[in-house]
Amino acid sequence: MTAYLPEGNLINTEENRNSLKNLQTLGDAMREEKILEAVAVVCDAKHNLIVDLGGIKGIIPREEGAAGIKEGTVRDIAVISRVNRPVCFVITEITADENGSPLIVLSREKAQKKCMENYTSRLRKGDVIPAKITHLEQFGAFADIGCGIVALLPIDSISVSRIEHPKERFYPGMDIKAVVKSIENGRISLSHKELLGTWEENAQRFTPGETVTGIVRSVENYGAFVELSPNLAGLAETKEGVKVGQQASVYIKSIIPSKMKIKLIIIDTFPYSYSPHTPEYFFNGDRMESFMYSPEGCEKIICTDFSDD
Repeated sequence: MTAYLPEGNLINTEENRNSLKNLQTLGDAMREEKILEAVAVVCDAKHNLIVDLGGIKGIIPREEGAAGIKEGTVRDIAVISRVNRPVCFVITEITADENGSPLIVLSREKAQKKCMENYTSRLRKGDVIPAKITHLEQFGAFADIGCGIVALLPIDSISVSRIEHPKERFYPGMDIKAVVKSIENGRISLSHKELLGTWEENAQRFTPGETVTGIVRSVENYGAFVELSPNLAGLAETKEGVKVGQQASVYIKSIIPSKMKIKLIIIDTFPYSYSPHTPEYFFNGDRMESFMYSPEGCEKIICTDFSDD
């Protein structure tokens, strides 16, 4: 499935570079209908993308810029936004421009349709796949799951510890893993929190008596919830002046697996600005049938079922 990686992940591979070497290798790639990648350098006034093929000019006509452009179901921003970024394509024609220089006609739409037919249409709930964050909204993150095909990762599926905005975890261009959460009418929705470890896996990294760093996620009249890791939070005793979004140094009083609780004392708080880093994944397989977050014997059961409905 290497041909169906998120856009940008193919461009520096040896196979891709070799296919862009010269007219002969480009011709070979056209006959094999290979999916290749190069950087789009210009979007002209007619919304055709001009692509740099190592000194040879490539062009993706507007109507070939993305699956759905011809039908009007996808807006031109899907083409315009690719300037200065890698684009995937299939070579459809090798010709010459008005000056007799080589001109390579490309289709991003055909690459995406190949990806849909041979990859995304075959995905099932529970499949763990590579993805690349494309843009962030208050309600979630959008991620490229192959050849520029985008799926939604809702904010409540990013981590167990709740966040106010996806920018706290991700940035555009970040490579992540995701699990297919649902498929409805061909639309794929993703989840992420199941890959970040169970309560017990995260709690095992901490010991009562330690003082560690966390992030204040919510402040209630009975205490403050402090995130120790993306899939783990503890409850701290009330302390004056504590605000959501602050970094906090916390003393770990106790860890109680049977109640899925970590009791904390806030020592001090500090201003904090988010600087997302690549997530640490506890699950490294390519398929997940179910995910049990709760520890064995815990009174509260938190589980995700990925089996087919």
